[in-house]
Amino acid sequence: MPVDKQQPVRILIVEDEPIIALTLQDLLVEAGFEVVCVTGKLQRALAVIEGAGCDAAIVDANLGGVSTSSAALALATRRVPFIVLSGYSSEQLQGDFPAALFMRKPCRPDKLIHALKTMVLKQISSPLDRPLLRTDLPTAAAAKRLRQESR
Repeated sequence: MPVDKQQPVRILIVEDEPIIALTLQDLLVEAGFEVVCVTGKLQRALAVIEGAGCDAAIVDANLGGVSTSSAALALATRRVPFIVLSGYSSEQLQGDFPAALFMRKPCRPDKLIHALKTMVLKQISSPLDRPLLRTDLPTAAAAKRLRQESR
């Protein structure tokens, strides 16, 4: 299921471990996504979410002892799908990220890419449930191709 090359889906990566962040970035670019920002700082993540925005995000639950629940809330408020990728279990996070798909580190790259594509496809398929994004119209063709290719 390749992502549309004309209008790549824009992904925000919020991760404070440099090796994990760079690995995620390489993985997503190789899968056809556009990485709009890689940051290990909560304030930078919030600035991207509130400014240029993104179509989806991968968020570590904890950045050097700081919870990213405020970034999760900002994403959820804007109806931007996101994955919480964390070394903590979902039980340890005590419901701080109820709007997110949770994946535990380490996770298989193919599972992460599949989950991200599925979330994005679902979001594209139901645009009336969320605010209109810049990529809605151009990405409709990508959604159709993703559906056809996943059969």
